[in-house]
Amino acid sequence: MKRNYGIVALIMLFWFVISFITNILGPLIPDIISNFDLKQLSLAGYIPMSFFLAYAVMSIPAGILIEKYSEKTVLLMGFSMPFIGSLIFVLMPSYPVLLASSFIIGLGMAMLQTVINPLTRVAGGEENFAFFSVMGQLVFGFASFVSPFIYSYLVRELTSINTHTGIVVKFLSNITPPNLPWVSLYWIFTVILICIILIVIKVHFPRMKLQEEEKSGSFESYKILLHNKYVYLFFLGILSYVATEQGIANWISKFLEQYHGLNPQTEGAAVVGTFWGLMSLGCLAGLVALKLFDSKIVLRYAGFLTIILLCISLFGTAEISMFCFPLIGFTISVMFSIIMSLGLNSVNKHHGSFAGILCSGIVGGAIGPVVVGSLADTFGLRIALLSMLITLGYIISISFWARPLVNNRTISIKELLSRKKA
Repeated sequence: MKRNYGIVALIMLFWFVISFITNILGPLIPDIISNFDLKQLSLAGYIPMSFFLAYAVMSIPAGILIEKYSEKTVLLMGFSMPFIGSLIFVLMPSYPVLLASSFIIGLGMAMLQTVINPLTRVAGGEENFAFFSVMGQLVFGFASFVSPFIYSYLVRELTSINTHTGIVVKFLSNITPPNLPWVSLYWIFTVILICIILIVIKVHFPRMKLQEEEKSGSFESYKILLHNKYVYLFFLGILSYVATEQGIANWISKFLEQYHGLNPQTEGAAVVGTFWGLMSLGCLAGLVALKLFDSKIVLRYAGFLTIILLCISLFGTAEISMFCFPLIGFTISVMFSIIMSLGLNSVNKHHGSFAGILCSGIVGGAIGPVVVGSLADTFGLRIALLSMLITLGYIISISFWARPLVNNRTISIKELLSRKKA
């Protein structure tokens, strides 16, 4: 089959847009609390909750959609939802509308992530799928790294308009409430999404044929899986990972502001951006680690390192916190893929249905930030973030009780070095 690398490049653009929009909430949390006068931190946690709740609602239906409709139809639906969500928020910027907007955006992102992986396999070829998947992760991480800096730039420029201000910023200043400069980001999202929708309309996409593990599966397959205890245990694993990732990432900026007096629009945003950037680099380091060591060992040490870094970040000085919080992104980067692979390798059939169930565990992103925010209202944000030790403890436990039918293939360091010489 002819490979279409133009489509692969377009898919990389899709990953950039998805990440650019998805992971900006963390840096925005302090502004949301301040500008919408939220008296309780838990209310801020409801913003990421509404986004990830949409993932839980749409993960399995999205799989059904790509079996019933063409990939172009699902892509158009997927990008139209965040366009609608962003547009309604910039037209009516308020806390309730932001909740609704985040949910609508989340619905679209769930659709997109379901269709993009099989589309990558078809366009780039099965033999290149792993390579392009890693490339997609790198692009995803790069966009998450860039978006907080663009947020900082827009806020800085919109709060100091002068004769040297660029035409784009001046235009944004005319359509953005002066007291809500960060809302300009949602205008940027709206414009980007219009462009992407027009591109999708014009481009001809190769017809996909889903593999067994990409299909949503029958009702009977779900019924069989739900009698397997490991389905629940690995679902909790994915839920714990996403709760940890989002529970930490969404509160870093507020923590640095509250305990160290750092500006969330500059230093806080930079730390969050670096967190996502190092997560991307961690994926590459994880690929090497998984060639050398059993995945359960990699998961175990990643978990323990994350616990150490989290404790140091919470109780260290400002400089130490700014250094260690981003490193957490590096250490947790391998967790999602390892938990997913250990889960799928623990059953011998119905992988498509099991993958759908596991992906529903992304609802952990709805739980983590709210739990931290709710605990922070009573005990303070530092103690609240320690609750992430519970989810990390569960993730570490997986490395002890998981019994996959197939283990990842490893090679010794000696073999690796001899291959390089050859």
